[in-house]
This record gives sequence, structure tokens and C-alpha cells, in this order.
Amino acid sequence: MLKGLKEFVATFAYVGHLPGAPGTCGSVAALSAYVAAGSPSEAYGWAALAGLVVVGSWAASGARELFGAEDPRPVVIDEVAGMWLALLVAGAAAWLGLVAAFVLFRLLDIAKPFPIGRLERIGGWAGIMADDLAAGLLAGLVVRLAATMF
Repeated sequence: MLKGLKEFVATFAYVGHLPGAPGTCGSVAALSAYVAAGSPSEAYGWAALAGLVVVGSWAASGARELFGAEDPRPVVIDEVAGMWLALLVAGAAAWLGLVAAFVLFRLLDIAKPFPIGRLERIGGWAGIMADDLAAGLLAGLVVRLAATMF
């Protein structure tokens, strides 16, 4: 029962099992949830992120045993939390900001430039979550900065 719940959370309601690019699917799911929530207010948005990080860390802690890998492809709760962070930091409400945050987050998550790539090496649930949260933070900051310049 607990194993099934961890898989459900870690794969964000099995989105991580979709064929193709599970990280992108998880990011699209996070963006969709953010839009469906009406670009939540600061208080609700940050509370949701805190919940994603806590529950996601718990689920990611069993990912190695569930899937037999250090950072399994079906685990997308980290992308969901990272994408949500990017959107909150960016303050994105208009479509252009949403798309920019999504694209930049995916690029940073895939390329893992310094120091993002280093965080992944922490290992365990912390490594699974940390690199995506860092990519989300950086993506959000860049989008927010760009929005103030234009």
C-alpha cells in the first residue's frame, strides 16, 4: 500500500510513466496545474510548493527501491516542484511569462549547468529534488529579471 502511494506521488499520478520524455511531461503537468489553479496567490502558491517538496522528498526517498535506479526516469515530482518554483519566482501570470519559465526550466534541467549538475550528485532524495529546485529558482529569476527590463 505505502509502496503504491510512493509511486503515485513520485510519478505525479503516473505522469512519469507516459512514453517519451517523462521530465517534460511532468513539467507540462505542473504548468497545467499552476494555470488550473489560476496562477495561485503568493501564500497559496508557496504553501503548495512546500507541500510538493515535503511529499516529493518522501516519495523520492523510496525511488531507488521502487525503480532500481538512483534518479529514475519515471520520477517526475522533482520536475513538478522545480517548475512550480520557476513559476512562483517568475511571478508569471501572462502566457509569455509562463512559456518562458517553462522553456528555460526545461533547458536548465536538461543541460544542468554549474552548479545545478553538482546538486544532482548529492544522491538520494535530496539529489533528486535539489537540482530541479535549483533549475526552477534560476529559471524564475531570469524570467523575472527579463520582465522588469522589458
